[in-house]
Amino acid sequence: NLIYMDQTHSSNIEIIKDPSKNKIEDCDAIITNVKNIPLMVMVADCVPIFFYDPIKKVIAVAHAGRNGTFLEIAKKCALKMRDEFRSDMSDLVVGVGASIGSCCYEVGEDLADICKKSFGKEYIVIRDDKTFLDLKTLNQNQLIDLGVKRENIEISTICTSCDKNYFSYRRDGVTGRFAGLMML
Repeated sequence: NLIYMDQTHSSNIEIIKDPSKNKIEDCDAIITNVKNIPLMVMVADCVPIFFYDPIKKVIAVAHAGRNGTFLEIAKKCALKMRDEFRSDMSDLVVGVGASIGSCCYEVGEDLADICKKSFGKEYIVIRDDKTFLDLKTLNQNQLIDLGVKRENIEISTICTSCDKNYFSYRRDGVTGRFAGLMML
């Protein structure tokens, strides 16, 4: 009864109440409060984000690539947990999984400008006349701005492009995906 998404780099979020449908179409975050329903997110550089509300007993997984991050999927997922399950932002525990780091995620000036205008220049790293984007910190700060406690967010230091134990679309082009799973 594994539930997974047809991830489309959107900010579409679905609530899972019934495990009868395994693949959720056009979706980048799924939430449940039902026990024994495993939720899965697949990535190969994008940021996998795992949410847990230990008080209301709610979990969620989100796929936050560049588009999803710019569309604030992490923030929208946390707000959906609040709106649908009455989760308090200060109770949420969040894990930001292995994904491409600012060491390797080179972007063009057009994307850097969008990021600067929308979120600020602190997520842009300039090194050797190249521009890099820090998606992990951007997702973290979107959640902190909502009221998620900084100490309740754990960020993986693994860069999927640097670490050959992980799939990386940026590094390899055609590649597989690794998965993150979560279940109550």
